[in-house]
Formats: sequence, structure tokens, C-alpha cells
Amino acid sequence: MDDFGGSDVALDTADDCGVCPGSRRVTDSTVGVWVATTVCDGLGPGVDAAHATAISPAITAHASFFTQSTIGFVERKGLAVSVAIRVIPCLDVDAGRVVKGVNFANLRDAGDPVELAARYCGDGADEITFLDISASAQGRATTLETVTRTAETVFIPLTVGGGVRGVEDVDVLLRAGADKVSVNTAAIADPAIISAIADRFGNQVLVLSLDAKREPGRTSGFGVTTHGGRRSADRDAVDWARQAVDLGCGEVLLNSMDADGTTAGFDVEMIEAVRRAVDVPLVASGGAGQASDFVAAARAGADAVLAASVFHFGTCTIAEVKRALSEAGFPVRLTI
Repeated sequence: MDDFGGSDVALDTADDCGVCPGSRRVTDSTVGVWVATTVCDGLGPGVDAAHATAISPAITAHASFFTQSTIGFVERKGLAVSVAIRVIPCLDVDAGRVVKGVNFANLRDAGDPVELAARYCGDGADEITFLDISASAQGRATTLETVTRTAETVFIPLTVGGGVRGVEDVDVLLRAGADKVSVNTAAIADPAIISAIADRFGNQVLVLSLDAKREPGRTSGFGVTTHGGRRSADRDAVDWARQAVDLGCGEVLLNSMDADGTTAGFDVEMIEAVRRAVDVPLVASGGAGQASDFVAAARAGADAVLAASVFHFGTCTIAEVKRALSEAGFPVRLTI
């Protein structure tokens, strides 16, 4: 890509990705990057691998897909680019319903996933994450019907995970409307899955869902778990994050299983440890209880903050979180 003049990051609305119309370019004096929009998401339903391959090289280290009112997420190792902290509601889905508990136990119903997704989209969420929390445990595929209905309802990026075992599952989910797909259990069992998915679709599509907890004796002090935190994977969490990124994951969704659902705050030490190990976007999850907790996660190095309970049950709103982040000096996307 060419360099572009100007000191401020801005949307170049005159150009497109070169593959289809409607994309926009983020430019500053040091980086020129194609970032897809809702018109051209590059990997939406029915888009073939050739199109995805054409889009992917134009996105530098990694990128997320954004609405047209949003300046895209851009980060390249060694370059400082001011980007918005993303605020992401998480829909933990079990048997077609959004549920939430503490440490994935004592689950209570939080509503219909499609209705909640629509509400959060209207409230200013930057993305939605949809996790079928029992898919891996029960050995079944992610519920496609719910994914499709959710994707048809919202106009912000949708990340889907749960029961993803390989390239074919990712292909099905992308065609169902997902923008990104997360892997967890299957990738731990066979890390080569990561490379296979990244080679086929590009690393901007692939998210490592890392369920970690404090484990004395691990090099970093944190260990990997699977199946909703019910099993230890017998490996160091920070080492696994680094390996997964090297293999092709373009983003890490870091969920503290100790803090999950407790509303006692994010595990800041865990976020800092993983931040030092990887240079892809890091999404902090697990433990949010008030708006100031999101600020602490951003200060620890999170590029995005994800929560469920506080949004589902009205403890705080997306607007309140963004206001707290903005007041602390972090850029956020404002709803237009």
C-alpha cells in the first residue's frame, strides 16, 4: 500500500477496496489500510474465498469490520494509531436463550438473543459476540438458525463461537452472517486448525477464545481451560495466546474464568500478561461490574471490553461505559 499525507486518521470516501464498491480507506501519514464497511464486509454470506483473499492482504496486521459511521480499527506492530476502544455485549447462548451465571454455573435466563442483539445495536454497541456456551461440552454445532436471525437483525460486526471444529464450520458461519469466528476447544486439541482457517479466510476472521484462570505453578501464573472452564487444558495461558497468534489468530478474546459473572472487576494482571505477549487486538472479558472496571481493562492494554451481566440486567449501559472511557482519555465511537 502507498503512504498517504495528513496527520489525522480519516476516511477516504472516494476510493474502495478494488474488489467491490462501498469500502473505505483509513489513512494517515504512515499507514494506508483498507477497512471494510457494512456495504463491503469482504467476508459476508455468499462471498467466496477469492474475494476474501483479495480483501485480506490490504488489511495490515489485522482489522475488524465496522459500520460506515465508524473509523476502522487499525494497528500494526511498531505504528501508533489512535483507535476507538470497542464496547462489546456478549450473548452466552444455551438452547436458544441468552443465559448468565457466575463462573458458568447457576445460569439464569437473560432473554432472546435476537431481541437483545437488536437492543444493543441501537444502544451503540460496536460489536456483538455470540457464544454457544454448551456446544463444545455437548459435542454439537453452533445453532445456525439463531446466528442467522441475529446477523439479519444487527448492522454491526458479529463474532460467533462455540463448537467450531475446522474450516468447514467457519465457512458455514460466515455464510450464515458472522463477520468473525472464535475457536477454543478444537484448536487446543489440534492447533493446526488455526493455520488452516487463517490460510483459507485470513487472520482477521479468526478469534482465539481463551478461557483462562489463575493456576499456581504455570510460568505466567495463568492456565487454559476448556468446556466452559470445567476442564484444565494443562498449558500456560500466555504461552498459548502467543502460539495461537503465531499460527494465525488475528484477535484474542481473553475471558477470566475466575472473574466471570462475579462483577468484581476484570483480572487486570491477566490482561497485562497477555498484552505483553501478543500484538493483535485483545478483548478483555470476565468480571465487569461498573463503568470504571472497563476503564481499568483499557488501561491494562485491552483494545476492546466485553461484558454480559452488567448489560443484560441493567447495572450499567453501553453509553455509560463509553462515557467513562471517554472521560478517562480513551477514544470511543459515538452513536450517530
